[in-house]
Formats: sequence, C-alpha cells, structure tokens
Amino acid sequence: MYEHSYPNKRFKHTIEFLKKHISTSENILDLGVINPFTEIMKQHGYPVENTKGEDLDIDTSNITSSNADVITAFEIFEHLLSPYTVLKSIKAEKLVASVPLKLWFSPAYRSKTDMRDRHYHEFEDWQFDWLLEKSGWKIIDREKWTNPTKKIGVRPILRWFTPRYYIVYAERV
Repeated sequence: MYEHSYPNKRFKHTIEFLKKHISTSENILDLGVINPFTEIMKQHGYPVENTKGEDLDIDTSNITSSNADVITAFEIFEHLLSPYTVLKSIKAEKLVASVPLKLWFSPAYRSKTDMRDRHYHEFEDWQFDWLLEKSGWKIIDREKWTNPTKKIGVRPILRWFTPRYYIVYAERV
C-alpha cells in the first residue's frame, strides 16, 4: 500500500526505521493527534496511543502520566517553541523521533491558512542531536533521506540530492 505511494516515501522510511528498533510488544505514545502514520503503525502490529491535540509547550500531562515503553514524535518538534521541555518530561526509556531538516535554499514552512501549522524550528542534524543529548538522550541510530518532488526548477532539483528528513532512535541516559 504505502510502500509504492510516491508522496508517502517518508512513511516507508519511518516504518522501516521503527521496525528496526522497536518491538511490537512495546507500547507507544505517539506525540500528536491520530494521523495516517498512526494507522500504519497499528497495521504493523504496534499498540499506539496518541496525545489529544493539547499544546505540548504548555501541557505535558499526557506525556508525564503515560506508562508507554516508547515515545514516538514524527515531525512534531519543529512545531514547538520549547521541544527541550517536552523531551525532559518523557518517562519512557526509548524515543524515535523525526524532524524536517533546515534547507538552505528554502524558507521554514509556514501555512497561510492554519496559524498553528508552522515550523518554529527547522533543525540541522547537529542541532537536533545536541537538543536530544542536552535533554538526557543518547542517540543509538540515525538516518536521513531526501524528499524529491516531480516539479521543475532549481529547488526541486536540489531536493533530489539534499536530505529533508532526519530520524533518530535514542535511549534515556
């Protein structure tokens, strides 16, 4: 299904990375509301619960009260003003998180119609690594991948060669 869908290349990479590090016997708290990737995780046998759409910069109660074995955060931290606070509040020992990487040839994403759908942070890989390490996580594995488009132009060509997504598996220190 999703493996062959061009717009969902990141879903294919993400589920492969998750399967490499996380057993289907481990409970997952996925930061963010239920989304298409939540359903993919469930189809692959993962027991997944999501946060409820609360502003995680202000309310981390669903994270601190969770007994999940693993926290997943797929393209969430770039929307937060203070991802450090969220990372510190996690009780689980394992974290799988992905972020879009900052592209030198493209400005940070900002929706013109949804005031909440904006990227406060677009990280370089070393910045995200530093954030994780500073908040008490040790990175065990990491991967990057590109996000090519079928458009014509200089930026679309650069997207064929420049990594757009960065995913890490980390454990609590």
